[in-house]
Amino acid sequence: MRNVVIGFLGVQLDMGRRRGWRPSIQLCDHADFPIDRLELIHDQRHYHLACNVAADIAALSPTTEVRLVRIDMTDPWDFQEVYGKLYDFAANYGFDEDRERYHVHLTTGTHVAQICWFLLTESRHVPARLVQTGPPHEGGPAQGKLDVIDLDLARYNALQRRFEAAARDHSSLLLGGVKTRCAAMQALVERLELVATGSDAPILLLGEPGAGKSALAARLHELKLVRRRVKGRLVHINCATLRGGQALPALFGQRRAATGIAGTERPGFLREADGGVLFLDGIDELGHDEQAAILQVIETGRYCPVGSEAEVTARFHLIASASADPGALVREGRLRADLHARLSQWVFHLPPLRERREDIGAHLLALIDGSERQLGRRTGFNADALARYLRFAGDPATPWPGNLRDLQASAHRLAVLAERGRVTLPMVETEIAALAAQWTAAERDDDRALLASVLPASEPLDEFDRAQLAAVIRACRECPSLAAAGRRLFAVSREEKTSQNDSDRLRKYLARFGLDWTGVAQ
Repeated sequence: MRNVVIGFLGVQLDMGRRRGWRPSIQLCDHADFPIDRLELIHDQRHYHLACNVAADIAALSPTTEVRLVRIDMTDPWDFQEVYGKLYDFAANYGFDEDRERYHVHLTTGTHVAQICWFLLTESRHVPARLVQTGPPHEGGPAQGKLDVIDLDLARYNALQRRFEAAARDHSSLLLGGVKTRCAAMQALVERLELVATGSDAPILLLGEPGAGKSALAARLHELKLVRRRVKGRLVHINCATLRGGQALPALFGQRRAATGIAGTERPGFLREADGGVLFLDGIDELGHDEQAAILQVIETGRYCPVGSEAEVTARFHLIASASADPGALVREGRLRADLHARLSQWVFHLPPLRERREDIGAHLLALIDGSERQLGRRTGFNADALARYLRFAGDPATPWPGNLRDLQASAHRLAVLAERGRVTLPMVETEIAALAAQWTAAERDDDRALLASVLPASEPLDEFDRAQLAAVIRACRECPSLAAAGRRLFAVSREEKTSQNDSDRLRKYLARFGLDWTGVAQ
């Protein structure tokens, strides 16, 4: 790999005012540290000195290319200015870590510049190691010494304000530009930003359907690109579509030898994700064989395409998602225990929309904006219409079973139907009625499936009992114990009783249908 060094011109030292030692020149005279290119940063006032230094380097080390980089600074001791200029330099520099190895020369430049270099390398805005050179000691080599160093700059915490601003930008990116007022969501995003930019380990996203797992995976990939954790693309795989004998070839690729038929070769999703991010959406939908093969790739970075005995390497960051509790998926046999253990290092639960109702207004307006761009026209709410919609959306009785997917569909319908660009109160009332009818029909289907999982198929129930029992079973499955479920279900009536034995009341209710806590809380 080519060795590239980035450093400031030493406006005093490179004149040779310290016993004739000129650090930018002597830097290129170390046989054990050959430099292919030196990016020499200077300002306009010292352009002629920079040219003289470049000429002396050419004479001393003809194989070293010197590029003069002009960065003018009003005050080289001003933290904000120096950091801002170097931040912009790093953002616009085309780092190529596959072909070049980068170092930053700390000896030249002000102490402020040294601090800024450290912060930029530590955050990988500049993907480089730090080097420091020093003048020769008596009896030592004429070019002096060169060390790879580390600095303790914790005392310069004021500069962290720039990083805090960058962190806010990253959080906004992960949130899709929609500000959150939900403390749980904000904490999740802040932690996820640290993990995504500081670790290459697999990330498991959990949440109900429509909670935003796929969109968050795409934003994680974008953040990893910004922070130079990956270079490749995002490969999004809906695992529910990988069935039977086509699953392994789709994931791992296939050689012609597998079928003996020309034109059946395929690279596989893992090859496409090399250098980027592989998103396995609904990983529990994969068969056990595919899960075992994925686990091997995670742990070894190697696999054999179908029809080949030669291993190939795969270097990607893995993001997986599931809509149910992974422990329950393991107990049900849908997720391998060893794969679950490997994915459990970083697990993030996306709260459903009903648990962050304070964000619905911001999401609604953002979705309307998206529909405006798609439709090519402006759309706005009348004040009474927006107030009515938000009252409905924020009502604890509004379930939002499809989460953001339901909200997105609703917002798009309103935008399409707003022919004159205004959403009116009658339109909102019609939309609310449509959502309620949609959810009621879906709930009836869900109730049937839920009751069928715990009751004999021949058990006849009145409609009233079906609705009530389904609600009780859901509460049991969402609570950690029989007592907790009883307190939730009898929260009002328990206050009127002298003996508040909620567990016994719930146990007797379930017994009416031949059920017990163990059978319904699984």
